Amino acid sequence: MAELTRADKYLLDAIRQGSSEGWSQLVERHQGRLLAFARSKLGQAAEAEDLVQETFISFLKALPNFRGESSIETYLFSILRHKIINWFRGRQVNVCQLQSLTKAGNDEQPRQAADQLLSPAPTASWYARRDEDHRLQHDVLTEALRELIDAYKKSLNFRNLQIIEMIFYCQLRNREIARIINVEENHVALIKHRCLKQIRSSVSEKLQIQSSRANLSQHPIDPSSDPPDALLTEIWQQQRLSCLKRNTIGAYPLGTLDEAWRDYVAFHLDRLGCEFCRANLEDLQQKSTRDDTGSLRRRIMESTVGFLNKP
Repeated sequence: MAELTRADKYLLDAIRQGSSEGWSQLVERHQGRLLAFARSKLGQAAEAEDLVQETFISFLKALPNFRGESSIETYLFSILRHKIINWFRGRQVNVCQLQSLTKAGNDEQPRQAADQLLSPAPTASWYARRDEDHRLQHDVLTEALRELIDAYKKSLNFRNLQIIEMIFYCQLRNREIARIINVEENHVALIKHRCLKQIRSSVSEKLQIQSSRANLSQHPIDPSSDPPDALLTEIWQQQRLSCLKRNTIGAYPLGTLDEAWRDYVAFHLDRLGCEFCRANLEDLQQKSTRDDTGSLRRRIMESTVGFLNKP
């Protein structure tokens, strides 16, 4: 997903100035897709609406610390995703429905799967010890991954994009990926190797630039080894790096996409099963017929308007 759009910035400026109209527009724009996502995970309308309402409250509370490194939609989905994980943590149910969040595909209990998701175990050389180093590490890795994904999309190299999506976004093993796309297992390993090599090179270059600007002889983060898969998965999921633009999702059921893009969107939505993009698709399909958004929006406005900062 892209970073803040011009529309995002406009709404954020209005909200930070205490505009209830700007806040209402933001809620109206995003509540449908958030609700569709929550319902797909919980299967219970009341709980889903409650978590969406809590998500908007948390968004306003966290707004002073929002640095604009992702779109508003990505930030809201990230908040909701963590609330859903916490919801499952307190209940003894199977988490296989959370495939886009954990990709566990097994019988782990919610607490175990959620803890694994929120606490990856990257190597010491990659996980910075100081907060400012961790932030820089996260930023340069995010940028490197985003550049790689954008290059695949621009060149229509969707086969390689599908492979690294299944590796890092879905946490599938090479053997499973090879079976799904009908290639040799060593081909999947080769694509992963090339991908990690490109990421290392990009990260090293970016860190050198950062170090020269800060007049450092060397940077505390050492990118000489591959970043751990868990860390790349964490970033990919948080930033939704390969998620589709909303207008692309809307064009898919209309049949107006080029063949290469149509096949990739079908893979991302149906085979990969990206729950975030599927929630967007459901929201678009039901937008003209849905009759429950008005009452939920009123609930959200009533519970959040007090958190707006007045100038």
